Amino acid sequence: MGKEKIHINIVVIGHVDSGKSTTTGHLIYKCGGIDKRTIEKFEKEAAEMGKGSFKYAWVLDKLKAERERGITIDISLWKFETTKYYITIIDAPGHRDFIKNMITGTSQADCAVLTVAAGVGEFEAGISKNGQTREHALLAYTEKRYDEIVKEVSAYIKKIGYSPASVPFVPISGWHGDNMLEQSSNMPWFKGWKLNRKEQHASGITLLEALDTIMPPTRPTDKPLRLPLQDVYKIGGIGTVPVGRVETGILRPSMVVTFAPVNITTEVKSVEMHHESLSEAMPGDNVGFNVKNVSVKDIRRGNVCGDSKSDPPQQASGFTAQVIILNHPGQISAGYSPVIDCHTAHIACKFAELKEKIDRRSGKKLEDNPKSLKSGDAAIVDMIPGKPMCVESFSQYPPLGRFAVRDMRQTVAVGVIKSVDKKIGGSGKVTKSAQKAQKSAK
Repeated sequence: MGKEKIHINIVVIGHVDSGKSTTTGHLIYKCGGIDKRTIEKFEKEAAEMGKGSFKYAWVLDKLKAERERGITIDISLWKFETTKYYITIIDAPGHRDFIKNMITGTSQADCAVLTVAAGVGEFEAGISKNGQTREHALLAYTEKRYDEIVKEVSAYIKKIGYSPASVPFVPISGWHGDNMLEQSSNMPWFKGWKLNRKEQHASGITLLEALDTIMPPTRPTDKPLRLPLQDVYKIGGIGTVPVGRVETGILRPSMVVTFAPVNITTEVKSVEMHHESLSEAMPGDNVGFNVKNVSVKDIRRGNVCGDSKSDPPQQASGFTAQVIILNHPGQISAGYSPVIDCHTAHIACKFAELKEKIDRRSGKKLEDNPKSLKSGDAAIVDMIPGKPMCVESFSQYPPLGRFAVRDMRQTVAVGVIKSVDKKIGGSGKVTKSAQKAQKSAK
C-alpha cells in the first residue's frame, strides 16, 4: 500500500446489535483489501453453512477468526479506499473487551463512525427459529425515525462537546447497502446530509462521501518520536517485533530507540507496514518494527518507544491533569485509585491531591483544595501511577496527554495532562546493537 493517498484511521462504534459488523464488513467487502479469491472462498463456505444470503458481517467474523488464529501483522484486510483516503479500521467491533480497547483504540482513531440501530428491537425480530435471518421487512426506512434519531443523538453529542452541525447523519442499511456507496431508492425523502465546519462546508448522500469529509489531523512529523506499543510479537526467524502507531516524529530503520518506562535502549533493524519495508514511518502509520537483543518479555503493550537522541520518553513518577467527571455515582476524593487508559497503557493511578475546582468552560478557578468532586465537576488534580507508566503533557505530545478514567465498567472521567514529573532514572539497559550503533555514529 503506497503513500499516494492520505491514511486515515477510523473506529466503528455503537451498540452490540447496531449493525457495526455488517456496515464495516460491507465497506471492506465493496471497497476494500479483501482479494477476490478470499471473498469467493467465504461465499462458498457461507453457502455450505446455510448462510446463503451471504452476510457482510460474516466476512468480519471470518477475518477475526483468521486474525485470532495466527499472529499476523497484516492489517491490510481491515482497509478500504475512498476517493480521497486510504482508511484503516482500527478495531474489529464486537469484542468483549471492546470498551477497554475502544478508549485506547480510539486514541488511535482520527474519526469515529457511530452506528445507531434504527428499528426498535429490529435485531431480535430479524432472527427466526432456524437461525436464518429473514429479509428485514422491519427496516425503519421512515423519515420520522431518522429525524428522531438525529434529534436525540445531536443532543447527546452536543452535551459532550461536539457541534452537531459538523457531524453528518447518514441513514444506511449495511445489509442492503442503502446509502452506503450509492443513493438508496428506499428513502426518497432523504435529500442528503450537510455539514458546516470552520474549515469546510460539505454535503452529500452516502456514507462513503461522508467519510471523505474527515479532516485529516495535522501529523506532527517535526516532533521527537513517540510510538506507544499495542502489542509485542515474537516472530520466528526475525525476533522481537513491537507493533504500534507512530503518534509523533518519524521512525527509521537503524535508529537507536529507547522504550519507557522500562528504560531499554536498542537499535531498530527494520520497519514494516502491511508487509512492505519502509525507509521511514510517519505519524498515523500502523507499523511493526524489528528490534535487536530485546526479548518479548522485556517490553509490552503500553510502553512508549522514542528516539534515544531526541527527548527520549521517560517514566512518569506523577502528573498534574485537568479532569472532567462525567458519570460517577458518588463523590471522588483524594486517594481514589481508578484505572487510567492513556494511549495504549491501562494502569491504576491515584488521585493524590485535588488542587482546585474549575469552571469546565472557561477554566477559571472556583475553589482551592476541594474536599470532593462529583459528576459535572472539572478540576486540576495531581495523580500518581500505581505501576511504572509513560505519559506526556498534552501541549507537547497530544496523543500521549489525554486519558479516560475507568471504574465500575464505565468511563467516569476524562482528562488532559498539564505537566509530568519525569522520574530521573539511572542508566537503563543498553543492548549490544545499540552500543555498536552509537559507537559507529560517533
